[in-house]
Amino acid sequence: MATRYSPTIRRRRLSAELLRLRQAAGMTSEEAARASELSKTAYSNIENGFRQRPKLPEIRAILRAFGVEEGQEHEEILDLCRQSLERGWWSRYRDVLASRFVGFEQEAATISTWEPVVIPGLLQIPRYMELLAEAALLRPEEARRSADARVTRQQILEENPPELWAIFDETALLRLEDDHPDVLREQVEHLLKLAARPSVTIQMTSARSIHSGSGGPFVILEFPEAVDPAIVYLETDTDGLYLEEPDEVTRYRTLMKHLVMSALRPSETADHLRQMIE
Repeated sequence: MATRYSPTIRRRRLSAELLRLRQAAGMTSEEAARASELSKTAYSNIENGFRQRPKLPEIRAILRAFGVEEGQEHEEILDLCRQSLERGWWSRYRDVLASRFVGFEQEAATISTWEPVVIPGLLQIPRYMELLAEAALLRPEEARRSADARVTRQQILEENPPELWAIFDETALLRLEDDHPDVLREQVEHLLKLAARPSVTIQMTSARSIHSGSGGPFVILEFPEAVDPAIVYLETDTDGLYLEEPDEVTRYRTLMKHLVMSALRPSETADHLRQMIE
């Protein structure tokens, strides 16, 4: 189980606690803002998690407004605020990385990912990353920083790793056959090495198959604490979309289950990968 801790998760949990306390106090957002002497916008941004670095005096004022006296609950919520003020390593790569997503990824206990076009980021080798950066027309400095960020992301697989279930389409590798056979071999060898780990499951879909993943890539992040609901991440050109409603998460879990059934089994995937480089 993952034991890393992420300021992104702490901000999300802080928002959930403030919403719970406001509802228990029977107050509207406007009443809570007025009682804590904050503007409606400032209070709304804190409760909804849009305020990236909420201030301790603001949280204390909100707790007073809700009638939360000093004690264990009071201190636990202030601790959440303090932890949310810290900066994760990914904040250094905001220009090339969806930092909010990585903040969630760092504390996930289970990561389920589907990629129809490329190898999932946690499984990529640096030379493969370079080819993607070149195709995306990134400047050399951007390409270097992007590769550095992705390699650092992959460290979560080394110590107290999450359970990673990754499915991708074989076209991600077939595109390398003609022009980059050396990259193909290195990437496949890396995939086989990762697939041998107990925390990693890798499956591949056939380029000739039609399946439930035709709608595009997605990542399902599930967390070790029950108070942190699962998230579905849909990548975009900017930071991406985050789906948290239970019915949305359930839909993508169902899509993932269908992909698991339609893809080559893990052992078949490993055999097919070996054939690609023999």
